[in-house]
Amino acid sequence: MRHGVRVGVDVGKARIGVARSDAHGMLATPVETVSRDQGGHADLDRIRVIVAELDAVEIIVGLPLSMSGGSTASTEDARDFAGALATALELPVRMVDERLSTVSAQSALRASGRKAKTQRPVIDQVAATIILQHALDTERSSGQPAGSPVAPSERP
Repeated sequence: MRHGVRVGVDVGKARIGVARSDAHGMLATPVETVSRDQGGHADLDRIRVIVAELDAVEIIVGLPLSMSGGSTASTEDARDFAGALATALELPVRMVDERLSTVSAQSALRASGRKAKTQRPVIDQVAATIILQHALDTERSSGQPAGSPVAPSERP
């Protein structure tokens, strides 16, 4: 297992969930929910600050595929955002399959007794935590980084 903090990102239309790992890559925990800035770069700027504060070595972005494995509008949005992150942060960015992460996050919050109205602010963080934990577990079991690398690109 590679050493260093990883940051997990769950990209949504309105919000971006952010999670982090410990330096040993064992456990993912929620960090915060960042408001999406479709017209600017405030979201990238906030994630850049989080990454710097944590001294992260890699970013893991969830890739929302359809249940059949095909691309959707959300898939392209997440790919575009991941490319923008790779450019803005100059750190390795990898995308991992996130099918059912939001459903799993909703179930976990419901099981913990959170009411639906109070879930919204944290559901994206929990989804990011699930995505990151899956990537950590995959790397630990296979010995290879999870997902696929993202090339830097300009944000549309």
